[in-house]
Amino acid sequence: MSADKNTQKVTLTSNEGSTIEVDRVVAERSMLIKNLIEDLGDDAIASSPIPIPNVNDPVLRKVVEWCEHHRNDAAQSADDDNDNRKKTTDIDEWDQKFMQVDQEMLFEIILAANYMDIKALLDVGCKTVANMIKGKSPEEIRKTFNITNDFTAEEEEQIRRENEWAEDR
Repeated sequence: MSADKNTQKVTLTSNEGSTIEVDRVVAERSMLIKNLIEDLGDDAIASSPIPIPNVNDPVLRKVVEWCEHHRNDAAQSADDDNDNRKKTTDIDEWDQKFMQVDQEMLFEIILAANYMDIKALLDVGCKTVANMIKGKSPEEIRKTFNITNDFTAEEEEQIRRENEWAEDR
C-alpha cells in the first residue's frame, strides 16, 4: 500500500483500547510512531492499529489535537537540542490556550509527549510548568502543586544558609 503519506490514515489505540484514526502525517509528529511505521512498513500499519499502551484515551486525544494543529511544522531533527527554543519560556498563543488544563492533565500530556517522543509538545508542557513556578517562593510553589513541606524549620534554615549565594539581592 503506497498511498500518499498526507492522505494515508493510521489507527492509534489508547491503553483502554479506544481507537483514534488520524492522518499518518499527524501521527508521525511522534518519533515513536514514525519509527514504528518505518520498522513495520505501510502494510502492517494499514491492517492493524498502533498501540499506545502508556497513554489513556483523553490524553491521547489531546496529544492528537496538538499534533493536528502542528501538522505542518518543520519536522524535528537530531540537532534540535541545540535550538534556541530551549533558552526561553515563551509559548505561542495557541499552545498557551491548549495547555490551560487541570494539573493532572498537564502532567499526563508531558508524560505522553515524553513517551511518544514529541519533543516540541514536551517543550511546551515543561515551559508551561516553568512559567507556573517563575517568580514564586518555595511556599507558593508548594501550594500551587500541593506539595507537603517535609523539612523542619532547622533544616530549612540550614538550606537557606548553604544557598544564600543564589538568593536575589
